[in-house]
Amino acid sequence: MNKVVLMGRLTRDPEVRYTSTNNTLVASFSLAVNRRFARQGEERQADFINITAWDKTGEFCSKYFKKGQQVGIIGRIQTRNYDDKDGKKVYVTEVVAEEAYFADSKREGEQNPFGGNTAADAPFNSATAPSEFSQVTDDDLPF
Repeated sequence: MNKVVLMGRLTRDPEVRYTSTNNTLVASFSLAVNRRFARQGEERQADFINITAWDKTGEFCSKYFKKGQQVGIIGRIQTRNYDDKDGKKVYVTEVVAEEAYFADSKREGEQNPFGGNTAADAPFNSATAPSEFSQVTDDDLPF
């Protein structure tokens, strides 16, 4: 099984190009993914992972992702190689994005990129909520 789940920040805006054979959109960007632990006294480090997104996923990434945004990517690791202009073999390991998500918390005054409100933006309305659900207040939480 080849499955990768990443959450990190874009180090640059996605770069878009099109294949020469069938004009397919390809978006490329890099994700800074923090390592889980740091040795005592050291700063936490990050890995910089190259991401490639094709077709609709690539279109989504190129349209809505910007440098510095935290995003989630689900995909697969892919390796490939080619000969550069000097005839040297170049090896590339990258993640091919199959799914892409926003992972930033919504900032005050920030607009939904799709225009309009999402369900998360809308206030809870007990009159329109399904009958098996009820509104929960902070007093109802055990923590």
